[in-house]
Order: sequence, then C-alpha cells, then structure tokens
Amino acid sequence: MDIKLTRVLVVDDEPELRGLLQRYLQGQGLQVHVLPDTGGLEALLASAHFDVLVLDVMLPGEDGFAACRRLRAAGHRIPIVMLTARGDPGDRILGLDTGADDYLCKPFSPRELLARIQAQLRRQALLGSHPRPRAAGEPA
Repeated sequence: MDIKLTRVLVVDDEPELRGLLQRYLQGQGLQVHVLPDTGGLEALLASAHFDVLVLDVMLPGEDGFAACRRLRAAGHRIPIVMLTARGDPGDRILGLDTGADDYLCKPFSPRELLARIQAQLRRQALLGSHPRPRAAGEPA
C-alpha cells in the first residue's frame, strides 16, 4: 500500500496539536487536512475523499461522540480514530459504540497514531473502499 496517496482529515480544537499532527503526518508522506471543529465536517467529507478521520472528542459545539454517531447514521464508512484526553474505560467504550474504529488517548506518541492510521488503511484494503454516501437525488 502506498501511504503517500493517503488523505487524512484531523479534527481537533487545539491549534498546537493540529499543527504538530499536520507536520508529522505530512513528514511521513500523508496528505493532511485539518479542521478546528465539526462545523464543516460533513460538507467536506461529501466534497472530498479522505482515507481516515482522526477525531477529537472534546470539541467546541458538537463533540466527537455526537459527530461520529451522526456520520455513521448518515452512512459514512470512513475509518474513524478517536483522539482524546478522555481515557476512562467508559469513554473508550462509548467512542467505539458510537462507531469509531479505534480510540487513542492523549498524551500519545505521533508514531502510535501513524501506526493506528496504517492499521485502518490495511483493514480498508482488505474490506474494500469506503465510498461517501450519495446526496439526495444523486444518481447511483
């Protein structure tokens, strides 16, 4: 699998962490787009292809749990890695129950996040791609 073709969307409200993740992941050959909250998340996913979504839980406005639940209800099959300071077992279970594919607690190693992204990519390669849901009235 050529990781250089991988497009990752990172949603996190901490500017320093967003910048660090963007620089690190781009340095590893990934294409990275960042958002500070979930405000334009669904529109962006409908207009551009991403291979993995890295989603913070504690966000202003809609939290990551609600966003994950909403994306899954809308039919989005993009692999979601939750990235959060909420490491309590109940929170980890909630994250996975809302539809996340993985859950990584802060503080974390950027290398571990990369390994988890790569694991999701391998899983997608085995299962097939994750097409975006069709918009209402869009032909099949």
